[in-house]
Amino acid sequence: MSDFSRTTVTAALIYANGPIHIGHLAGCYLPADIYVRYLRLQKKDVIFVSGTDEHGVPITIKAAKEGKTPQQVVDYYYKEIKDSFEQFGISFDIYGRTSDPVHHEVSQEFFLKLYNEGKFIEEVTEQFYDEEAKQFLADRYITGDCPSCKQPGAYGDQCEKCGTTLSPTELLNPKSALSGSKPVLKPTKNWFLPLDQWQPELEKYINSHPEWKSNVMGQVKSWLQEGLKPRAMTRDLNWGVPIPLPDTEGKVLYVWFDAPIGYISMTKQLTPEWETYWKAKDSRIVHFIGKDNIVFHCLIFPAMCMAHGGYQLADQVPANEFMNLEGDKISTSRNWAVWLHEYLVDFPGKQDVLRYALTASSPETKDADFTWADFQTKNNSELVAILGNFVNRAFVLIDKNFDSVVPPKGEGTGLEADLMAAVAEIPAKLAVALENYKFRDALVLAMEIARLGNKYLAEAEPWKIMKEDPAKAGTVLNYAVQLVAQASIALEPFIPFSAQKLRTALGMESFEWSSIGYFEVIAAGATLKNPGLLFEKIEDEAVQKQVDKLVQTKAQMELATKTVPALKETVAFDDFAKMDIRIGEIVAAEKMEKSKKLLKLQVNDGFVTRTILSGIAEHFAPGDLVGKQVTFLANLAPRKMMGIESEGMILMAEDADGSLALVQPNKQIWNGGAVN
Repeated sequence: MSDFSRTTVTAALIYANGPIHIGHLAGCYLPADIYVRYLRLQKKDVIFVSGTDEHGVPITIKAAKEGKTPQQVVDYYYKEIKDSFEQFGISFDIYGRTSDPVHHEVSQEFFLKLYNEGKFIEEVTEQFYDEEAKQFLADRYITGDCPSCKQPGAYGDQCEKCGTTLSPTELLNPKSALSGSKPVLKPTKNWFLPLDQWQPELEKYINSHPEWKSNVMGQVKSWLQEGLKPRAMTRDLNWGVPIPLPDTEGKVLYVWFDAPIGYISMTKQLTPEWETYWKAKDSRIVHFIGKDNIVFHCLIFPAMCMAHGGYQLADQVPANEFMNLEGDKISTSRNWAVWLHEYLVDFPGKQDVLRYALTASSPETKDADFTWADFQTKNNSELVAILGNFVNRAFVLIDKNFDSVVPPKGEGTGLEADLMAAVAEIPAKLAVALENYKFRDALVLAMEIARLGNKYLAEAEPWKIMKEDPAKAGTVLNYAVQLVAQASIALEPFIPFSAQKLRTALGMESFEWSSIGYFEVIAAGATLKNPGLLFEKIEDEAVQKQVDKLVQTKAQMELATKTVPALKETVAFDDFAKMDIRIGEIVAAEKMEKSKKLLKLQVNDGFVTRTILSGIAEHFAPGDLVGKQVTFLANLAPRKMMGIESEGMILMAEDADGSLALVQPNKQIWNGGAVN
């Protein structure tokens, strides 16, 4: 990193078709923010760039579902996403959007340069076409069975079940997402980037970065071993960046051509020095992404930059694996997610708790699992019991014994040398972990300062020394204050809201990385402002509420995917005609003793009052049934149950969730009326 004068950090451009969830945060945005905050503490020249990807089929599909224009959809979600990130403390220097005119201009200039230099292959190929919708179908407008895992519902560009990257023609049993009909192949002209021609250069580039994470290298080398193929950089769509060529109406740039250029166009909007951050030899580029974007950032975008010339290639692409939720894959379509905007409402002021929990279980090398139980434990057993406890003890003791003024150092307890030696080892180890994108390890190291602080106070026992030697007790508390100050710096990348609260309490107007390990950060005589409890326990009720919300979501998902029961075998009309179905009124109802399911009903059938036993006690209270008209099978042979003879069967309708409903006429019918 010392070989570079500046760093451009990007975080993946997210589709503006839905809100942010914890999978997005853990995948790239939180790691990127941690890294950027660290570089800023190091006084490095760094810019942090991201925004919304507002083109592509997911946007048009969302617009069609909501009955809106694509522009209305992206305008709404851009604001919601941007606001959520700001409230969560993701410290972008710019959060842009690809629908901005500057982005269109930069993307079209990029395309034209490659076009004018003959870097594209112009080909007429057969693409899927929906004859009902009269439209060519881009990747996401086609679904089918994945050829790799055979999972239904795979998209034309990727199977979300197994992660395989696909082409539409590879799908089994393809169908249009617009009409549901089977698409046909129809010729159309598009411009392809011949990735195969750039494979030798791409291999040199990839092999020059043996330090890349194994998950990144594994996926990239798999593609290279299979051999790269030309890939279309244009699409037949009406939404996107128009192709800047004559006679190309209805064609736009492929979303994965224009989206990564968004990093460049957004930097151009941020600073007039934008070219320095992307083209200078001493500029470093780091792409933070999730594993589903590896190929695009490590092969396709680099190939585009090679073909264009002049742009630096990424020095690092620290892609994370996926974050799951309560043992199941996060899915926006199934609403199986913890949504950031909802979290911010349900847990006000607790941004750092989620930041801490997600970092502590970050999916850096393999898929990880977020659970609400672990979230609660991370807060109560670590943030409250370790960091919060140490800070509270230090401030309370100084408030009580030194009128909130930092006492001077004097004679110590003999523990101070070991304390300083232990803390002195942290900054270098912490920097190595952060610079190697091992944020879980880095968080443990940063929290070690608070652990050492608790250990020091427990062993020094200043509350006992205070009676006999107040000056020595003051020395202990001075060291404790210095540890609080150092913790506020070390933890700044991870829990910035709490870190700032500590610095405000300590009166720290400025701070820098080099102060970690320095025990003269806060001057003796400084007046402190007790911040109160830095964290509060999260009770079981709050966690259970979130678990219940997920249980309800899962039930709703199951209902959404539930199918109507298959029809029974055909019966002859004569057999059906033998059934005598009547309308009757329930005049009395009671539960059967020693039975959870049975109700004893007295039904007026127009002739007499008959007894019918019905297994509906778990669905209806007896009193709610009295006076209701019901449909019943009148000529069913009597059957004895629990010593009582049942003279018929009440007909019920079962809903998708298993609940029962009475089958009733839509107006009052005379008792005994026949159902024909």
